[in-house]
Amino acid sequence: MYPAYMKGSLDLVEQTRPKRLEIQKSGKPVYPPMTAEERENVLQRFHPDYKKEARRVIHIGPNKGESITTEVADMLEAHSRIEPELFDLTQPDYETDILIIGAGGAGCAAAIIAMQKGAKSIISTKLRLGDANSMMSQGGMQAAVTPQDPPSRHYLDVIGGGHFDNKPDLVRALTEDGPDVVKWLEDLGVVWDKNPDHTMYVLHGGGTSRKRMHSCRDYTGAIILRTLMDEVRNHSDKITILEFMPTVDLILDHKGRCAGGVLYNLETEEYFTVKAKATIITTGGYGRLHIRGFDTTNHYGATGDGLIMAYRAGAKLLYMDSVQYHPTGASFPEQIAGFLITEKIRGAGGQPVNKHGELFVFPREPRDVESAAFIRECLERHNGTQTPSGRWGIWLDSPLIEIIQGAGYLAKNFPAMVRQFIRYQIDITKEPMLVYPSLHYQNGGIEINAKSETNIPGLYVAGEASGGVHGRNRLMGNSVLDYNVFGRRAGKHAAEYSKHVTLGKLSLEHITAYENELKKARIKTDRIAPVLLPSYTPEDVRKRQLTAHYEGTLR
Repeated sequence: MYPAYMKGSLDLVEQTRPKRLEIQKSGKPVYPPMTAEERENVLQRFHPDYKKEARRVIHIGPNKGESITTEVADMLEAHSRIEPELFDLTQPDYETDILIIGAGGAGCAAAIIAMQKGAKSIISTKLRLGDANSMMSQGGMQAAVTPQDPPSRHYLDVIGGGHFDNKPDLVRALTEDGPDVVKWLEDLGVVWDKNPDHTMYVLHGGGTSRKRMHSCRDYTGAIILRTLMDEVRNHSDKITILEFMPTVDLILDHKGRCAGGVLYNLETEEYFTVKAKATIITTGGYGRLHIRGFDTTNHYGATGDGLIMAYRAGAKLLYMDSVQYHPTGASFPEQIAGFLITEKIRGAGGQPVNKHGELFVFPREPRDVESAAFIRECLERHNGTQTPSGRWGIWLDSPLIEIIQGAGYLAKNFPAMVRQFIRYQIDITKEPMLVYPSLHYQNGGIEINAKSETNIPGLYVAGEASGGVHGRNRLMGNSVLDYNVFGRRAGKHAAEYSKHVTLGKLSLEHITAYENELKKARIKTDRIAPVLLPSYTPEDVRKRQLTAHYEGTLR
């Protein structure tokens, strides 16, 4: 339930609703979309990426000299978790055709296709199968399947949304494979939302010129990933799952080809080696690094592990100066700060309004523009609402949807959202939600081509860990499509590669070489990466723990 001091603002939202509804019903824009110049202005002034301290130059590795996100540069310029000389690679603990690092949507899709192509896989996952951002996506998946929406129009939306920095061959693959992915998932068991005439039910998303958002209520990610997980488990003779065993570094052979990885068992604290003819990184993003101090929508294990391993091995990264903040992360209740409020809410008619009940931005601007507008409204115009702990928020007028779409619409189409808030005595069919931008997605990543190949032979990447598909801003629903399209492509091409490659002597020399680069660049750090799991221990508590540990050791 909202604090009493917010009542005046809530009353204003309710009082202005009829006027806003009247304008919306008239067919006129309730608030006009920004011009290109207005978008650029609000991004430059208010988007976190554009702050001077948000980026710094990286001093070593394939991207040496580039300005990238500060927290990511810090993790890349860190020490490995392992000491290469301690490993005997002549007798690996496991051997397989393909090592898949990560057990979300991309990893599962890759394993399924690889299995169909005759390749055996090992899935190495930090947590459990399916513990991934893929499970948490709500709003839907873009794919152009309606008569008035060819893939070419989807292509143009993706390119424009990414500020024209996307790799065209990747966008072409994404959009042209879309219709087939919809059918493939349905054949596997995904039950899409459909109209009474059995055609696909589709909605708008931010930055889309046509309705093409496919969904399974607001459980889209969960339904898709559970379906993929079931298919993976059905083929345990071809797909081995190693849970709580993340890969912490890659193994190369003497010719520089990727040849597997070093795994760490979180329960026994032992290391294991996997020899693989091909390796696919599907580790997702870095939301749990809490870039710029923002709350995040990401799952607990999203610490950018794939970026670090691949970069250390010599893989080129792309667009690592770009972070996506979702405009509507929960700001209150503060127990769920950062929790994703799907863009589908605005696609269905929900409006973002300030503390005076005024609509101040077109509801479906691209995510980076919408987020920057929210930040401007709160921090420059002082028209946001503050929570008891000092967080800022914008009202997302969800009751308006019930008026536009009919009573019961939210409960039917957003059951997870309704239940999430009712736990805190907030009925979103009658009261708006308080939202603020939340760290959501890693726009950049490891550079790939349309076959999901990197510049390292035998190393493939799919899903959020890859870079180039979305340019410097991803549109809603394209991440779900991305991990399916490129997960399938990675599985196909890795399986084909594994049939013909003969690996040479296994080596971890690239890790030693990277350590030498750190020394040569005079980088002094005690950071170890990948971090694997984020720490939320307050600094004062951490210091007390360290003191107690050392005192106990001395005794």
